[in-house]
Amino acid sequence: MVFETEDELVLVDAGFLFPGPDLPGVDVIVPDFEYLKARRHKLKALFLTHGHEDHIGAVPHLLRDFDIPVYGTRFTLGLLQHRLEEAGIRADLREVHPRDPVVVSKQFTLEPIRMAHSMPDAVGFALRTPEGTLVHTGDFKIDETPIDGHPTDLPRLAELGDEGVLCLLSDSTNAEVRGETPSEKVVADCFDRLFAQAPGRIIVTMFASHLLRVQHVLELCARTGRRVGIIGRSMVRNIEIAAKLGTLQIPAGLLIAPEDTAGLPPEKVCLLATGAQAEPRAALSQLLDDNRGLRIRRGDMVLFSARAIPGNERPVTALIDALMMGGANVRYSAIEPDIHVSGHASSAQQRRVLEHVRPKSFVPIHGELHHLACHADIARATGVRESGVLMIRDGDVLGLSANENGRVLGQVPVGRRFTSREGRNDVGLPQIEDRVLLSQTGVIAAALVVDSGSRRFLQGPILSGRGLAPAEEAELGRVATSALAMLEAVSTSLRGDQTFLREELGRAVRRAFKQHLGRKPMVVPIVIRL
Repeated sequence: MVFETEDELVLVDAGFLFPGPDLPGVDVIVPDFEYLKARRHKLKALFLTHGHEDHIGAVPHLLRDFDIPVYGTRFTLGLLQHRLEEAGIRADLREVHPRDPVVVSKQFTLEPIRMAHSMPDAVGFALRTPEGTLVHTGDFKIDETPIDGHPTDLPRLAELGDEGVLCLLSDSTNAEVRGETPSEKVVADCFDRLFAQAPGRIIVTMFASHLLRVQHVLELCARTGRRVGIIGRSMVRNIEIAAKLGTLQIPAGLLIAPEDTAGLPPEKVCLLATGAQAEPRAALSQLLDDNRGLRIRRGDMVLFSARAIPGNERPVTALIDALMMGGANVRYSAIEPDIHVSGHASSAQQRRVLEHVRPKSFVPIHGELHHLACHADIARATGVRESGVLMIRDGDVLGLSANENGRVLGQVPVGRRFTSREGRNDVGLPQIEDRVLLSQTGVIAAALVVDSGSRRFLQGPILSGRGLAPAEEAELGRVATSALAMLEAVSTSLRGDQTFLREELGRAVRRAFKQHLGRKPMVVPIVIRL
């Protein structure tokens, strides 16, 4: 998100998206920074709300093009530093603390505000500008009994409301959820009960970023005499960073190499594993066929402490079934509702923030359009006037002034880059379309040999297919014969045009394949002149 005055510009967060199955071969989706490149002289800083990938994942991509300071809390910067070291990027990282304002530039002063979330050290921001104060919540929930003892700072939000807030921009993710988002203590109590019921090994799977929950598991294992093995690169990395920064407290002697747990009595073992979204190469899926003595077996209890990401329900269900087939007692949210709670505020909690801040204008952020619309309704119900409820889309330019109602002034070009995690191999939409077509139809390489002098066809088309059904492979001879008959109609003069002949070869093979087999695969035409 860009906040801009006539002379200066600052950013809040720079995250990436993970692609769906409709984007084969793409590692991540990052923002297109062209708008910033045209305003490089105005860009003063980047503010980070917390360390989830959808908020910091694109920072290395950004810092390859811009030399700006990055402000964030200790743990957020610790996670980012690891990413930057992997990418070989040096950066000016500046630690901030809740309620401690930082003068960033002539026109922007930043005050972090503590926010409870599923990630430690999360904050929102009060951004003081020449036109007034803006409040950006980041991702948050209201948790009266957080495990780390750091609840959302509602008193400070109320003080800002008393001073006057020009605009509130607030997390809309759970706007459709009625009531209160449960406290993380609910999950802690659920774990206490399930650990007491487990006769053998316990395997806990969750998002690797949920370190507050990891902390409780570690403390629970220390109390109940279980040693802990950590499986999954992201889980190992996050725990190492959190322990180094003091965000995570690990009891002495608790951790053990995962393979060494095979020599312990099952009731003395707990494994912390990635893979709650049924990723095929993640730790939990690998335990179904492990050769280190860690394979899922009868007597294991598996705790799924995460919700399935929308659209990912089928593979998660299949993994749960496979674990049960292996003999495990699997506990998941459908039968243990308290095994996971959201890190985002429900509608009642969103209303409380609005009532504390009492903004002149309100912008719902973070979520799909239907989430934003529900949050806008909540704002109207708390008394924000209709003209002050501002629904904006990517690229919208929102004008905010102390003397005027906020309004959309227009749009600027925005976009997304489909790229590798390192950001060095961008893929365009035409390539994506080709890859999708390949996945649906297969591919045929078609080679045609042409005499350079007489321009007669000496051989071919020679067809070789990949991704075709056996019956289609068997028909390639007939397809080639039909395609050749079509090509014979091409005049001798046009056969001398290499580009035209290659395109005509591709069209002929596709038409012939459609004629014999009812569909058109992708064709790679090759013309060889002798």
